[in-house]
Amino acid sequence: MRKVISSFHLLLFASASVASAASNLPALDEAVLSKSDIYADAALTQPNGPSYEFFRALIRPLHYVNTDFQHYPIILSAPTAKHKSRLIANGSAINARANTKVWNDSATPVLFRVGNDQLAFGQYLQRLDGPKFAEGWLPIVQFTYHHGAGKYSQETFASVQPSLASNAVSFSRFSYTPNGNGDTNELPGRVAVKFETDEPLKAENGRVLNAKGEVLAWYDSSWKWMPAQHLLDAILKDGSQAVVAVSGVPSPASTPSPFESGGYDEQHSQCAAEWQKILADCMNIQTPEPYVNDAWRSLIVANFGLINVDSIHYSALNQYDRIYNQEGSQAALAMMQYGYEDEMRHLLVPLLDFTRKGLEFHQAGHKLDDICRYYWQTRDADYVNKLRPRWQKEVDRLANHRSSSNGLFPREQYCGDIPTMVFSMTSNTEGWRAMHDTAALLDELGDRSEAARLRKVSGEFHDAIMAAVDKSARKDGDALFVPNALLGEEQPYAIITENRAGNYWNLMANNILGTEFFGPNSEQETGMCRYFQEHGGLFMGLNRACPWPAFWVHTNNLNPLYGWYYARTLLRRDEPDRALVSFYGMLAAGFTQDTFVCGEGCSIEPVDEWGRQFYCPPNSAGNAYFLLMLRHLLVQDWDLNEDGVPETLRLLFATPKRWLEDGKIIKVERAPTAFGPVSINAKSKLSEGKVIAEIDLPQRNQPKQALIRIRVPDGWRVNSARAGDTELKLDAQGTADISTLRGKVTLEFQVSKN
Repeated sequence: MRKVISSFHLLLFASASVASAASNLPALDEAVLSKSDIYADAALTQPNGPSYEFFRALIRPLHYVNTDFQHYPIILSAPTAKHKSRLIANGSAINARANTKVWNDSATPVLFRVGNDQLAFGQYLQRLDGPKFAEGWLPIVQFTYHHGAGKYSQETFASVQPSLASNAVSFSRFSYTPNGNGDTNELPGRVAVKFETDEPLKAENGRVLNAKGEVLAWYDSSWKWMPAQHLLDAILKDGSQAVVAVSGVPSPASTPSPFESGGYDEQHSQCAAEWQKILADCMNIQTPEPYVNDAWRSLIVANFGLINVDSIHYSALNQYDRIYNQEGSQAALAMMQYGYEDEMRHLLVPLLDFTRKGLEFHQAGHKLDDICRYYWQTRDADYVNKLRPRWQKEVDRLANHRSSSNGLFPREQYCGDIPTMVFSMTSNTEGWRAMHDTAALLDELGDRSEAARLRKVSGEFHDAIMAAVDKSARKDGDALFVPNALLGEEQPYAIITENRAGNYWNLMANNILGTEFFGPNSEQETGMCRYFQEHGGLFMGLNRACPWPAFWVHTNNLNPLYGWYYARTLLRRDEPDRALVSFYGMLAAGFTQDTFVCGEGCSIEPVDEWGRQFYCPPNSAGNAYFLLMLRHLLVQDWDLNEDGVPETLRLLFATPKRWLEDGKIIKVERAPTAFGPVSINAKSKLSEGKVIAEIDLPQRNQPKQALIRIRVPDGWRVNSARAGDTELKLDAQGTADISTLRGKVTLEFQVSKN
């Protein structure tokens, strides 16, 4: 008999209809053993397709990390700051020691305790409300913790003032509210801030100083210094507050106290204003789902926090606090596609200069892809030419170093974590795609002879790779296994994640799919997608993984960020509902609740009722996965004719159907594309039998094909579309051809119930 989902999960459902659907599903432990993605298949059958609520009810949130502090960290950083701090997600500390080899411990830990018993803030999660962000996305972290006879509130954020941000200064404000039982003798609350260090400390003039006389913290008049315990102590009555500013990197004694110039309120205002200004500079998206709106804004903020001066780091304050080529490229391209083109110029240089021995061909493919994508969005020939000495050497590497025996690149590492040298399908197809696309770029730059050379080499290279694939690939019904280790050195995996080798194939095969080597909508591409779908490669539409060996409590895991190419392939193939499985699967299973923190990998099964385990959060490429998905639900610019030059613009092609329920609005402003910026404002008026779409079309370059789709809720259909007096060609999916329209236009779609 099939098990049913626990009552805990059912309480999380947004509606009775969703709960009813879930009650017939296998339990989590059964779902993870299935070769097919059971929950994804079920989501596809729901009214209006997949949703966050459906997946959120089936899985516990992310929460635990392999550290002494256990609860995940939230990075505190000013935009692009070099130094950062970490706030523990139960509100218990800033810069607490992890005491494990994959995490960095350098700053003095500052612990937050409440009550006369000095219990760690947030010790018991059932009493904790939070963490949450101010306004749903601002990096001002808020908690409420019930302890003793009242509740303690905490608000913590990083200073954006340059003189303080340079030393990772963060501010924390505490307040206390009694339970309010009417007792006039209610006891006040108590908060302690403890500095966990053996070095001698002293306090003077509202500062805590280390042995060198450097500032570890500033504090307001609410606190009393307790030298024997190395702590600040504050007694809080109803409505009173106590504020402390912690310097993650010790500040010079000469640094003025922030409490002398506006204090907490001024710093709070500066923080909010700075992040609002940054968000105002990018594409603006407004969907009918507030949680989605909070997510994308929060992830933009998070990735600005993971930029270290001019480099986009994979993570912060752990072993991944550095640049990686593929993952960094994904994060940088997401920033660019949201409009941060100036930032992309800075991020490109470290990505082009990065190298890792044994993966040179793999890296070259990503570097040239970065250059091509930058050019087509910006048409900035001057900067691309300026960078040419950096990227031309990658062109030469790819064009001049193929083997004379089989036409492939020399053996290269299977991947970064597996040093086995193989004829890599990933590196070869990435290199082919890079040369193919760079040839089109060189034509644009006026270098016809080099373009012709690359075009000839890439054509010959494609033939050589196909010959190797013919000797290596294996069919399983309609599914196709394409090995990463070519020429008979890797065999199919009956269950992809049953061992370590299959786990890494699942990651690398996504890259192969992303090169579009076999051609869009080809039989081979379809077969590869089915192999993921039918052999245990996906869960909630996300890339599965099986760490081996591992510290994990459970080994049924996800590596969502490496599934971007699979998701992008679904979007390009025009499979919107399957793409939405991955979109909402990531929102529900790949991020912490309300704070949108992800790691490189995460467990599927929970540690306990409070959540699941995940690895080395935060993660800039994981953030980019969701950002890129959302952008492509709304705006897509494609090279569908495979000549290396984008020619197709598709608008609203994969939006959730519920986003156009009666009265709802989808708004996209200043979305960058390969043709220039585009804006869309779609208003659903189903009760009046229509949907109105106002579009400001790109004017820099004219796409050869421009399309807009109106995905109405189940039970409705689109009957016709007009632009003024002009009838538009319409397909059965509600797609209108707007290729002949120019500038600002208003479209009216007539709809009716089925």
